[in-house]
Amino acid sequence: MKIAVVGTGYVGLVSGACFAEMGVEVTCVDIDREKIEGLKKGVIPIYEPGLKNLVVRNHEANRLHFTTDLPSVLNDMDMVFIAVGTPSEDDGTADLSQVMTVAQTIADHMTTPLLIVTKSTVPVGTSFKVRDLIRKRLDERGMNDLTFDVASNPEFLKEGAAVSDFMSPDRVVVGVETEHAKELMTRLYRPFLLNNFRVIFMDILSAEMTKYASNAMLATRISFMNDVANLCERVGADVNMVRRGMGSDSRIGRSFLYPGCGYGGSCFPKDIRALIKTAEDYGYEMRVIKAVEEVNDRQKEVLFDKLSNYFEGKLQGKTVAVWGLSFKPETDDVREAPSLTLIRALLKAGVAVRAYDPAAMEEARRSLGDTIYYATDIYDAANGTDALIVPTEWKEFRLPNWSILSKIMNTRLVIDGRNIYNRDELASHGFDYSGIGQK
Repeated sequence: MKIAVVGTGYVGLVSGACFAEMGVEVTCVDIDREKIEGLKKGVIPIYEPGLKNLVVRNHEANRLHFTTDLPSVLNDMDMVFIAVGTPSEDDGTADLSQVMTVAQTIADHMTTPLLIVTKSTVPVGTSFKVRDLIRKRLDERGMNDLTFDVASNPEFLKEGAAVSDFMSPDRVVVGVETEHAKELMTRLYRPFLLNNFRVIFMDILSAEMTKYASNAMLATRISFMNDVANLCERVGADVNMVRRGMGSDSRIGRSFLYPGCGYGGSCFPKDIRALIKTAEDYGYEMRVIKAVEEVNDRQKEVLFDKLSNYFEGKLQGKTVAVWGLSFKPETDDVREAPSLTLIRALLKAGVAVRAYDPAAMEEARRSLGDTIYYATDIYDAANGTDALIVPTEWKEFRLPNWSILSKIMNTRLVIDGRNIYNRDELASHGFDYSGIGQK
């Protein structure tokens, strides 16, 4: 089987490499020539554990290819995956220009039957727009008899665990219109799920909606727990105990009940906005999801508020260490990261920032420039500071040497945005501690 994957971001590159690992001949396509030339040399444009070895191994085995020229390979393929970006516009609408550009290229150059699969996260109905565009153009080209199929195959990959998620998925959701499309997608995914074939076939509109509904539910759980955590602080309860009590109920479960300083990244914020906008376009108001977004926006301000309250609003001239810049561990993605909201508020208040992250320093620099100091390690970041704030729970932050920190920091204050530290342990070293949702 031969497939093309258009787009070499998180979804496209991971998908292409993992399909190749299972023996599929894959060609990854991108308009960024520098990126494609780098991939041929084993230069991976994103930080994702396990991805580099997968790409290099399959490229050397001649199963994974890279090109900028989709027309040149298009008619040698059984199927084409569209995995390009769909960023938010100002009103929350998903920008489909890249998706439709790929569809137009396919329509202009295809001469053999194809299965065109939308893997990008797209509003409900997008696959039909792709189908209609291609059909119209083929008819204009006088190719009325040329058949093709469309399908929706949304991704459910977690950044930082994308390779393992793809190779051993909880489930694979596929929306199809025809038995032929179903047969092709079954052949493609069977090697991943030999012992338990967990491909859920459904209609295309339902598949597209499943992606948004899934992300909206996860985001809802996060915002709900953050709301509960904020109330816990006010009434004197401990959200960690509350979370354990709630999660023990099998109807609720323990996943995504961890309070923190808000979610970020490339998926949840964008998808929540797109779902709200889709509902508005159909004359419906998603009131719960709107509240989820509002709570998350407010939660990103919690760390700054804790610092300001501790110093009674007198922050001018202070210096603060920030451990963690990526929106979550095991990724270099800083898109809509709580750390950036925090840092911008600190700078506005006249605070100097010393930051460290194991993977996301260069990505953060693209957003923040030279407005902050980029430290070489956690102790360099904390040296001479009036507070340590932790927005991201990287593993290497979990067991620092508190004795060293107590000597190099001006003020022994730790604001823990992910509840990874123990208040009593820090108190034994003379630190004031503030977590999320704790007394």
